[in-house]
Amino acid sequence: MPPSHDDPYEISHLTQLEAIYPPVGLAAHRKEIDYLHPAYQAMIAAAPFVVLATAGQDGLDCSPRGDPAGFVLIRDEHTLWLPDRPGNNRIDSLRNLLHDPRIALLFLIPGRGETLRVNGRAKLTQNPDIMAECAIAGKEPRCVVVITVETVFFQCARALLRSGLWDPATATASARIPSTGAILEALTDSAIEGTTYDQNLDARQKNSLY
Repeated sequence: MPPSHDDPYEISHLTQLEAIYPPVGLAAHRKEIDYLHPAYQAMIAAAPFVVLATAGQDGLDCSPRGDPAGFVLIRDEHTLWLPDRPGNNRIDSLRNLLHDPRIALLFLIPGRGETLRVNGRAKLTQNPDIMAECAIAGKEPRCVVVITVETVFFQCARALLRSGLWDPATATASARIPSTGAILEALTDSAIEGTTYDQNLDARQKNSLY
């Protein structure tokens, strides 16, 4: 949607945007590099969760990926392997990568405020050797996303500090939102019965992790 000229407060030009932010500091400049420094490799190895962003002909996608820490394998200073485990089979991210190989990842480490951002390009593979190396409990992923790293840098902890993401007190928020079954029952006009869905959900998910 083009900018609306009826809003006098809208920021629609780069010069306007840059005017309200101070210059980028030395640390913010120097932390961005084009390879996986050992310090950044350590963060990836400690991360059990990554947010994956892609772009395709039907729009954008941002989705979670998780496994035991270190599940994103570091092959060398410029290459990562991201296994794709069973999920909802929408394959939005994978479909996007076939159209546009650009990819962005945000690694989160429980208890750590800093996150790690990796940008690059990706391809999908079912190479038997790669698939076998990414197996867990003898079960291989559906495919593996091979990522060629272009830029890497850590994000400061301010966002996680403001959100209290790792604060146990924030976990109480889950009690204030509808259950998964209730959401699906509402969205499907009761074609999915919420109570039954919730009763079977935990077991179904645990039995289909890999």
